[in-house]
Amino acid sequence: MEGDYSKGMLLGKVTPVVDVYSPGILHPISRQFGRDSLLMEGPLPFHGVDLWHAYELSWLNLEGKPEARVGRFTVPADSPNLVESKSLKLYLNSLNNMRFESEEAFIATVIADIGAVAGVSVSLELWRVNDQGITGGPLAGDCIDNETCADVGSDGAVSLRVDGHERIEERLFSHLMRSLCPITGQPDWATLWLHYRGPRLDRGALLQYIVSYRQHQEFHEQCAERIFLDIYHLLAPDFLHLQAFYTRRGGLDITPFRSSELDARPQGRIARQ
Repeated sequence: MEGDYSKGMLLGKVTPVVDVYSPGILHPISRQFGRDSLLMEGPLPFHGVDLWHAYELSWLNLEGKPEARVGRFTVPADSPNLVESKSLKLYLNSLNNMRFESEEAFIATVIADIGAVAGVSVSLELWRVNDQGITGGPLAGDCIDNETCADVGSDGAVSLRVDGHERIEERLFSHLMRSLCPITGQPDWATLWLHYRGPRLDRGALLQYIVSYRQHQEFHEQCAERIFLDIYHLLAPDFLHLQAFYTRRGGLDITPFRSSELDARPQGRIARQ
């Protein structure tokens, strides 16, 4: 499922070890490629951010001693570009032998480089590797994974449906989300969580819809936006928050968060990540 956005990508290619500072290796992917397929025009129909957790951050202090951290990048959903994950991994590795006078200097360099590629200001929080503040927590709501799930077809959106006319507020999640990288075809695993107030979603149909993504090829962020819009168009809810907690690959995990509300905030990482 390659498109024009695949030009210059590192995904699926053999790449040499990068051990000198290389900001030029960061590769942008226009968000518009994925959004064109969703027929989105004009202002975005949602708000949100992408959270990236990086588990292999390291640099040298001025004496040449390594520092190690876990980091959380926050990239606004209205940024023009994604940053290709393999290029980000290689870029972060290129910092391993670079000396910084402080943690703050490291952060300033990294967010400047990534922000230049994303086309918007990004943020980076750092934790010591044994800091409990980065420990994954539980999700609020009901897990729907024990619901009966019918055989899925090629178009998961048609299986979504409401259950009656009652309007409710609830939180639901499933650990059975799987999609495929659009370049390599490799599987990406996730827990999908949503919180809404509106007509009651049929839980079995929702699970069937989620499972239908097992052979769907799109980037994490694009999958989250497609799912958000399918549910939002069906329910016309008072509000909808949706977060896809993808598991890590190559020392990185990606957690897209989309919401109908401007001031909504994402949850942190979960234990699975």
